Amino acid sequence: MQLSLTPGLRAATLRDLLGRFGLPESVIGSGRRALAAFLAPEVLDALYSERVAQAVSHALEWSDAPGRALVAWDHPEYPKALLEVSDPPALLYCAGRIELLNRPGLAVVGSRNATAQGARNAQAFGRALSDAGLTIVSGLALGVDTAAHRGGLEGQGSTIAVLGTGADVVYPPANKGLAREIAERGLLVSEFALGSPAAKQNFPRRNRVISGLARGTLVVEAALASGSLITARAALEQGREVFAIPGSIHSPLSKGCHSLIKSGAKLVESAEDVLSELAGLRVHATPLPEKSADPIAQTATIRVPSLLEEMGYDPIDIDSLCARTGLSAQHVSEALLRFELEGRVASLPGGLYQRVQ
Repeated sequence: MQLSLTPGLRAATLRDLLGRFGLPESVIGSGRRALAAFLAPEVLDALYSERVAQAVSHALEWSDAPGRALVAWDHPEYPKALLEVSDPPALLYCAGRIELLNRPGLAVVGSRNATAQGARNAQAFGRALSDAGLTIVSGLALGVDTAAHRGGLEGQGSTIAVLGTGADVVYPPANKGLAREIAERGLLVSEFALGSPAAKQNFPRRNRVISGLARGTLVVEAALASGSLITARAALEQGREVFAIPGSIHSPLSKGCHSLIKSGAKLVESAEDVLSELAGLRVHATPLPEKSADPIAQTATIRVPSLLEEMGYDPIDIDSLCARTGLSAQHVSEALLRFELEGRVASLPGGLYQRVQ
């Protein structure tokens, strides 16, 4: 832990030191003179500093609380999927169910400024895929991440939130309640030292862990300059599958997904589209009902003629559809998702929907 908490000591250098000297205790015990050939003077000073000693003590004290753990490379629970990437973190701070680290996972990411439809898509796909046995991995950001985590918690596979801060810092603050729920029923993970704030340079590093923990990455909504595309590129570099949900050709938040699809990402219309590509993971999953690949498709069969007839061809909101059909908001939302993916309904600004003739 002393090595992983030393500022400036990169994971690649740490691996070289362990390969040369053996156990971490042997690296530290070799002394300044032996390490001077491998470490810059400022890194060497930091390694044996009081500051690092206090950080180690603080981390150990933090990990003594129930449900918390420090998971290093040699820990039996260190995620095997993450060891397959080129730059795995040397140490993970974990709060919650650490057994989720080695469950089959799917990253679900997208815009922080998601549309109402994008958030519904993320939650519905997250729930369906979680019920199929996949752990939903995302980054606790607002928008798509938040919705994906909620969907994951609603299913059997739960969710992992990978933080761009220390494990004791919640960012954004608006998600404190969600973070608390994930720590109780899912897992919070960070590679950053306790107390680390939300620094801009942390989030690209966080994104590689999101994709590294999962066997594939699903991008729900993303602009061309979205950080979600960084996660998708990391997934490709790690040899993982990339999926994208298409959207309106007029929406800026669809352009990132369309760009991914043009570049070879799998176009996704249902949870089964993802599961069929990750067929090797199905042995770990809870089988889906035979008549329907996912809950979205099941809901879409409920009073379909009535729902479409009640829509007419004028723009309408969900509350009005609920009043006309007697269906719950959840059923109407999930049915509208299916219709939009099938091209039978278009989403409009202001939370309105319109039947496509």
